[in-house]
Amino acid sequence: MGKGLINWMDQEQPDVLCIQEIKASPEQVGVFELEEMGYHHYWYPAQKKGYSGVAIFSKQEPKKVTYGCGIKEYDFEGRILLADFQDVTVMSVYHPSGSSGDDRQAFKMKWLADYQEYINDLKKSRQNLILSGDFNICHKAIDIHNPLSNAKTSGFLPEEREWMENFIQSGFIDTFRFFDPSPHQYSWWSYRANSREKNLGWRIDYNLASKNLEKRLKSASILPNAMHSDHCPVVLEIL
Repeated sequence: MGKGLINWMDQEQPDVLCIQEIKASPEQVGVFELEEMGYHHYWYPAQKKGYSGVAIFSKQEPKKVTYGCGIKEYDFEGRILLADFQDVTVMSVYHPSGSSGDDRQAFKMKWLADYQEYINDLKKSRQNLILSGDFNICHKAIDIHNPLSNAKTSGFLPEEREWMENFIQSGFIDTFRFFDPSPHQYSWWSYRANSREKNLGWRIDYNLASKNLEKRLKSASILPNAMHSDHCPVVLEIL
């Protein structure tokens, strides 16, 4: 918020903005400007202060907002927020990182299995899903700046990439790759070693759309020049 996000929103006018790792609750953040711009805002912070959490800002008021997935250990960390609009449901989702050690990697792998089951069940009542968020996984070698040296790094492990492939094959479209097969397209860069300036990044942020939305996909892009954090916005336009 202190790095120009509100000005960017005012210029870009996104209909729906999903944010992950908010690390804050709304009372800690000035929401006046959001409301002045006409945004409804929904927050699902983690129980632990300054950690994790997701949010959705939308111009249109959702028909329904669902906080969490009903699994206590994940909802404690504020990882899923669901907004139902007309005939499309948008989810802001923050997948765990396993980079801090074996315990969190094990937590991440359990989450991935449970998330697949949760989405399989959710698809029974929501035919048109857009899963927007930080998946903390690079799907393919093209999605990371140095696949060889990162082959054993959390976020690019074979089992994570296999999960991502199977998840997409279960009924989703990686909307960015639907439009753009080119390399060197990233959404996150380490703060270390001038990684962003050198474009040494990872593509770990996705807008995954249900396959039956394919004919409504208009465009998808990544905006690396929007520097409000170590991630940048990933954009999807649908008809």
